[in-house]
Amino acid sequence: MSGPPGSLEIVAPRYGEASLADVLPAALAVLGVPGAADTLGLRTTLDGVRRVAVLLVDGLGWHQIPTAAPYAPTLAALAATAGRPLTSPFPSTTPTSLVTLGTGTAPGAHGVLGFTLRIPGTDRVLNHVEWAADPEPTRWQPVPTQLQRAQAAGVAVTVVSRPEFGGSGLTVAANRGGDYRGATGVDALAGQMLTALAAGSGPTLVSGYHPDLDRHGHLTGVDSVPWRTAAADVDRLLARLVDGLPPDAALLVTADHGQLDIPAGHRVDLDTDPRLRAGVAVVAGEPRVRYLHVQPGARDDVVANWSTVLGDTARVRTREEMVADGWFGPVPEEHLARIGDVVVVSNGTHAVLASRSEPPMASRLVAYHGADTAAEMTIPLLVVRG
Repeated sequence: MSGPPGSLEIVAPRYGEASLADVLPAALAVLGVPGAADTLGLRTTLDGVRRVAVLLVDGLGWHQIPTAAPYAPTLAALAATAGRPLTSPFPSTTPTSLVTLGTGTAPGAHGVLGFTLRIPGTDRVLNHVEWAADPEPTRWQPVPTQLQRAQAAGVAVTVVSRPEFGGSGLTVAANRGGDYRGATGVDALAGQMLTALAAGSGPTLVSGYHPDLDRHGHLTGVDSVPWRTAAADVDRLLARLVDGLPPDAALLVTADHGQLDIPAGHRVDLDTDPRLRAGVAVVAGEPRVRYLHVQPGARDDVVANWSTVLGDTARVRTREEMVADGWFGPVPEEHLARIGDVVVVSNGTHAVLASRSEPPMASRLVAYHGADTAAEMTIPLLVVRG
């Protein structure tokens, strides 16, 4: 499924204007945190609000909302009356987006620049969703979070997510600074978020995360029966949160990325094509955005080989070109080596798999994300007052 017309157009991230990085700073501005930037203009809409809940629904791209609408009427109504599109960061992938939301900065600054990254100076590839304590999270991701900033300003901060995510490297990188509460399923998530939102009388920020829509999209595809069931669960979650909002509260709903189904005939396996392996020392990234760390002196040959093999199914560019064009925002010297010497961005509904060097499940998914199409990069912001 390629999505509605326009969903395969290229979209650049709008850092500092209308991106996921701008959501929490705007929420903090609503709560009166000094110096918080409200580039989204939420203070006017939410004047008088003292409690803000921010819910991130994994995989809920702006272009997926019409597909979900028959099973999610609350979502569809909110999108029509209280929604607008933002952009995800690039790559449009969960670890990058969660840390972008949590820090309020573009990926170049926080350094979580992809789903998997080569640890500079080694041949080790870090999978951010399996990350525990090595590398140490506050060194790998050095930027203070917006939750820490809110706490320092006297805001009560709570994070509600799956129990198993508590204390992980990714959680520490994205959400350090909040009181962590575990919740499994939409009813528990809604209950914990509303309880935290209603507690106390001062400024309050609650951050919630729901992963199931993304998971079912990956496993069975966008608009599959399990995906529709997950969309209905999202709708129940939203309805409970909206109905339970205190009078001085607001709910902000957003996402980390959208998804695209990738047909079998649009998949290339770099591990079975010697031309794609030539000169490449380490492969990172993910199927829609590959980071190639090359052997000394091999960069130009790798660019030429990959451009010839992939043709118009991908754009093959150097790290320097991608950074200069602003895809990651400003990238400090200490984070540059985390990006591949060569960056391969898939076009349309194409992907580059790595069947031998990555877990087998990664090649068996139906839907993917990470690249720069509108279906992946365009995400919602829904704003609801209590």
